[in-house]
Amino acid sequence: MPRVLLLATGDTIAYRQHSGRPAIATAAELLVAAGVPAVDVRAEDVMAEPSWDTSPATMLSLARRVRTALADDGFDGVVVTHGIDTLEETAFLTDLIVGRAAARGGVVFTGAAHCLDEPASDGPGNLASALTAAAHPTTRGLGTLVCFNRELHAARWATLTDTTEPSAFSSAPHPLLGRVTPTGGVTITATPPARPPQAEGTPESDVALIKTYPGITPALLTTAADAGARGIVLEGTGAGNVPVELFTTISELTEWDIPVVLASRARTHPTALDHAHEGTGLATKVGAISARGLTPAHARIALMVALGSGGVAAVREWFGRL
Repeated sequence: MPRVLLLATGDTIAYRQHSGRPAIATAAELLVAAGVPAVDVRAEDVMAEPSWDTSPATMLSLARRVRTALADDGFDGVVVTHGIDTLEETAFLTDLIVGRAAARGGVVFTGAAHCLDEPASDGPGNLASALTAAAHPTTRGLGTLVCFNRELHAARWATLTDTTEPSAFSSAPHPLLGRVTPTGGVTITATPPARPPQAEGTPESDVALIKTYPGITPALLTTAADAGARGIVLEGTGAGNVPVELFTTISELTEWDIPVVLASRARTHPTALDHAHEGTGLATKVGAISARGLTPAHARIALMVALGSGGVAAVREWFGRL
């Protein structure tokens, strides 16, 4: 029987607001509510902030625990319950940190849009599906997955799109990776993304994410750098456009060995900037680094990890292999 580790961080999937019982269900209580499938599950409760305020330190601690569970503790899979606000960030960081250990078992993040004691609670069903997916041999080697409403998303592609519906996450513009079947099987329906480059060193937690807009002042970038940011992600428009007023500052930050990564608020494919037509993605010509189709939030996580390898040159090389 497969051995799966459950790491429970509280949040909505564990909240009880109406029953008069303790406010947060334990990992063991979540398993009872889910009706554990034919899996040998060890449950661990993890102290964590609310998802909307999850610190980089907590994210990294979870990622490292997942890696240890697979690489050293002999588990066949790991499930992490997490609040939906920043689930996609922690899941993607875990995907980057787990590295080669992903070949040893499935890693699945899940959560809930509704509290545990609400009539419409989606948490128990999501947890049951996540446990099934983590233990199933077909998910081994796929990297970290996000499971909601029996849908399986690659962590690299998963974004929160609806905080009220069961299918809270989307992979668009990429395909849904697969599904957990009602009979307890797992069907993979798309080719997963390539495994990311091996993470080197300790990720850098001080990375700024700045949303650009017409009329933005370059002082926002230099202020972030002066405050200690080791890297900056710019959320541009279209295929990665930012106002020309930022170009000089981007070039200066690059010379100061502070990498600037360019993402887009639109959903883009990795090749969008590589084959940009004239007038699009020009910031890459003055030193900005393409986010390779990652969302701004994912690009920030990737930059945190890439900075563990060094400065601008190392980050540019790392993103080139992403």
